Amino acid sequence: MAFGWIDEQDRARREAGLVRVLRPRPAVSPLLDLASNDYLGLARHPEVVEGAVRAARTWGGGATGSRLVTGTTALHTELERELAEFCGFEAALVLSSGYAANLAAVTALAPHGSLVVSDAGNHASLIDGCRLARGTTQVVGHADPDAVRKALATHDGPAVAVSDTVFSVDGDAAPLTALAGACREHGAGLVVDDAHGLGVLG
Repeated sequence: MAFGWIDEQDRARREAGLVRVLRPRPAVSPLLDLASNDYLGLARHPEVVEGAVRAARTWGGGATGSRLVTGTTALHTELERELAEFCGFEAALVLSSGYAANLAAVTALAPHGSLVVSDAGNHASLIDGCRLARGTTQVVGHADPDAVRKALATHDGPAVAVSDTVFSVDGDAAPLTALAGACREHGAGLVVDDAHGLGVLG
């Protein structure tokens, strides 16, 4: 049977206690949510909700296409301009999720022949970005700028180090100043995922 291995894998996962199930949440709950990424509680903030309602009434319920075809609206460009201004950057690009953003960033910045140095504690989206990149990935010890420096020293060509700023599993912060220094020493780029830090730490 073509997909018979699925039942075998399912059985092995169940025996190992690795089966996860979806737990639909209600719209309103008396429980305190400590598992979401809504750190600032903005998902239900009245101004945010009203803004989403106005946007849906004006622009409809879907993008109508990819960003390069018909999916980019004036609302996207306004949001990107405001985000760039808020963060103090030259420009911003909004993607459908943080996961998609990490896939896009790592694959775009790690061409064939490049080295990608990845922190062992990185989020799954950065790990998948490394897997999809055309460069070679080297995983180094968690929050270890010296390990990043040593890895970069072994490569002659384009290189990029990738790291969370606040690691989602452990909650610790990356040593960004030291990582940036290691990258500068070797002419490498530094890509950071600030999903768990933006608006919380600064």
